[in-house]
Amino acid sequence: MSSDVARQTVTIEEVAAAAGVSRSTVSRVVNGSTAVSPEALESVTKAIAELNYVPNRAARSLASQKTHAVALIVPEDTTRFFGDPFFAAIVSGINSRLSRSDYVLNLFIASDDPGDKTTSYVRSGAVDGAIVVSHHTSDTFIDRIASAVPVVYGGRPVRERERDYYVDVDNARGAYDATVFLIENGRSRIATITGPHDMPAGVDRLRGYQDALKAFGLDEIGVEDGNFTADGGAEAMRRLLESGVRPDAVFVASDLMARGVLTALTAAGLRVPQDVALVGFDDSPVATSVIPQLTTVRQPSFAQGERMATVLLDILAGRHPRHVTILETELVVRDSV
Repeated sequence: MSSDVARQTVTIEEVAAAAGVSRSTVSRVVNGSTAVSPEALESVTKAIAELNYVPNRAARSLASQKTHAVALIVPEDTTRFFGDPFFAAIVSGINSRLSRSDYVLNLFIASDDPGDKTTSYVRSGAVDGAIVVSHHTSDTFIDRIASAVPVVYGGRPVRERERDYYVDVDNARGAYDATVFLIENGRSRIATITGPHDMPAGVDRLRGYQDALKAFGLDEIGVEDGNFTADGGAEAMRRLLESGVRPDAVFVASDLMARGVLTALTAAGLRVPQDVALVGFDDSPVATSVIPQLTTVRQPSFAQGERMATVLLDILAGRHPRHVTILETELVVRDSV
């Protein structure tokens, strides 16, 4: 076999001829089949290296009926997607895992679109599977996608079914630990700023807060929805203060909202942590960019993204991963308590 190949495009037939095997044998080697003898595998691998053969992805897709593409679907507006560090960590984790596979990532930010364009694209056969992150009760179009391709959810699905695959963090436990930490530090009038109540993460973090208060015989003094945004957190804190609520601590269900809460408390002449202790959730870069730096619940967002991609790749490869994966959280103590 000669390694001096002048043409840039090498065909599978040329590889077969050089290796002294059939075209179908080369195809099986390229597609990772084990139904090849060790001798044939060695010959084909050597021919591929010498001829610098690059498999045609389009042709392989037609042959295998696979696109080797995965859709990441985020039913949020672009402002929130690009403004929340949580999404950057999730996408980085997903991309890190897919970069070690034969799959590419397609991103869909399904905000004002009620899901029609995204659904049509996915159901057209353009991708082999989908990962859905940050979904709401109103995102019914996800059901149409899940009926067409395998789906892995980031977080517990809104309408959880036995057949669903998802990777979540222990939101309730993280919120419970955060609230208990406030109580153990002498705080008894503890309010909370929640995420949206149509999202499982918002519901679960509220439940963890409530369970902690109940365990210590304390009453809720104020609950407001901050919509997982900085502006929403500031407005929710202002509503609490204007209603006459004077908490000595606030558990905030995201770091972005906590930044807004801190702004509202400062504007009201209240000091953190002297007057009001503050705990967030995420341990995103926001937590260390504010003054005082934020005590917060760390969730492993990068690892969550990696794990979601791994589960989907396992499904697409015909393996049977666990349907539910729950990752642990960790309380990170800084200056706001």
